[in-house]
Amino acid sequence: MRFFNRITFQTPESVELEFTLAGIGNRALALLIDYTILIVTLLLFVLAWSILSTQLLNFVEDFFTNGKNLGVWLLAIFFIIAFAIYISYFVFFETLWFGQTPGKRFAKIRVVRDDGRLIGLQQATLRALLRPFDETLFIGAFLIMLGRREKRLGDLAAGTIVIQAQTPTASATLTISEQAKILNQQLLEIADLSQLLPDDFAVIREYLQRRGAMSLKARASLSLKLAEQVKTIINLEKLPEAITPDIFLEAVYLVYKQPEF
Repeated sequence: MRFFNRITFQTPESVELEFTLAGIGNRALALLIDYTILIVTLLLFVLAWSILSTQLLNFVEDFFTNGKNLGVWLLAIFFIIAFAIYISYFVFFETLWFGQTPGKRFAKIRVVRDDGRLIGLQQATLRALLRPFDETLFIGAFLIMLGRREKRLGDLAAGTIVIQAQTPTASATLTISEQAKILNQQLLEIADLSQLLPDDFAVIREYLQRRGAMSLKARASLSLKLAEQVKTIINLEKLPEAITPDIFLEAVYLVYKQPEF
């Protein structure tokens, strides 16, 4: 097994972003937390279902003669709902939180697509549906430890990979300059920000979060390349005077967070 494997994503805008794979330890920690939450949720469901089904069976036995058949149906419905809760937990959070569950958020890891973009409902559903197979005889754990990209069956089917959401040297807090706050108002008037997709925003955000850990040369090169890509997307001919690529990207980040987008 290899610890701290790194992987480079190349976005459709030809921007390279390097990330660290999550590793079996972080993924196990995340799963432990998620399963703790799931077990509590399922225990509450079992309690509520037991009370409801008991009352229903008593009612049927008092007025009808097919109480045993109803018991079989209630048992079948119980397992279907319990499985749906199990699957929906991962689908709901990984879709809503862009590749994270409560456990993944605590462990600071995230699921992304093979090209580094945010996952959607389809990828989250495929991963969740194949999770029971991954956990049979620890198949998923073996695949993660032996595979170069640390993928389980769900990742292979969905075309996803699990990475560390943060690095020790990169701050998750974005620092926005005063110039960017002024520029974001101008961009609403002179650029078509509606052309930006959530995936484009994700790339900008990743750069802004990680730029503090980059060398000056790498930061200058990447910020310029990103700014050129974004300018093309929003149909902006040139940047206002005295505006650096970093300030421009900060302004785009702020504008994209507005409710209308």
